[in-house]
Amino acid sequence: MSSNGSVPASMSVSVLDGPGKLRQEDRPVPVPGPGEVLVRIASVGVCGSDTHYYHEGRIGSFVVEAPLVLGHEASGRIEAAGDGVDPSLVGQRVSLEPGIPQPYSKQTLAGHYNLDPDVRFFATPPVDGAFAEYVVHPAAFAHPVPDGLSDDSAALLEPLSVALAARSAGEVQLGDRVLVAGAGPIGLLVSAVCSLAGAEVTVTDVRAERLEVAGRYGAAHTFTAAEAPEPAPEYQVFIDATGAEPAVLAGMQRLAPRGRCVLVGMGADTIALPVPLVQGRELRITGTFRYANTWPLAVSLAGQGLVDLDGLVTSRHGLDDVEAALVAGAREGALKAVVTP
Repeated sequence: MSSNGSVPASMSVSVLDGPGKLRQEDRPVPVPGPGEVLVRIASVGVCGSDTHYYHEGRIGSFVVEAPLVLGHEASGRIEAAGDGVDPSLVGQRVSLEPGIPQPYSKQTLAGHYNLDPDVRFFATPPVDGAFAEYVVHPAAFAHPVPDGLSDDSAALLEPLSVALAARSAGEVQLGDRVLVAGAGPIGLLVSAVCSLAGAEVTVTDVRAERLEVAGRYGAAHTFTAAEAPEPAPEYQVFIDATGAEPAVLAGMQRLAPRGRCVLVGMGADTIALPVPLVQGRELRITGTFRYANTWPLAVSLAGQGLVDLDGLVTSRHGLDDVEAALVAGAREGALKAVVTP
């Protein structure tokens, strides 16, 4: 193993024992195995999935049944390299892609490694996440970032990747009219990348204060649910970042014939499908599950300043303040909390 020689023996981590039950504990600093690197964590974004696990102890079939470290939007610096890893990577700043697939699964070999059923994903039971001072991670999924990119921005390449996957699933093209439901971090980033693709973007949300920042993320138009104009089939693409059935159904009503509906937000387990609408307009409906092969483009967009990731951060917290980070999203004007171990 190659290292910078200053790696401590122990570290602090934030542990979730069950709904609403967080604690800090000391653990040994992990040792990178073959093909892995040890990363000192610099910044971790708080995602809606983290808050779901904190409040409810589960997301769908994923249940917290043993102590779990949350956090999957992470950046840091390589402090040590395992066997088979170029030792010159020690000291490199990186953004961590949190999902590690099986290398020879059918999905991985087909290029859709995000759909590998056995993928190991940070902060998804039973895999620990990054609310810790150090993690080990495969070097191939520790993506170098330029020095001009902040630690927070490097961490938020993960939600930017979600947005890039949504844009790709919607096949957003130059001149498309795109409706985005939800002006949280994902919805805003979806708006940004669709705008960069040459689309005219409209963003809607139930919270008017969230729409105030949508213009900074490429939105040409906004409206709240209370102000919504009469539905008209005028959008080529509708991307839902809420997971709420009313938002999904309202957005589908606004799709033009042969429009594309992309479901990104996780919320309702089932939605009543308006079959006559889908058939009569020949709508296409698809979902997205995380992302694959998005980090190079995400690094390029953020590194060139084309997407403002730092502008999403509205609060910062230490490892001793993770609970506050997990509930920060309920505050008015809040977008993204980050934990900085």
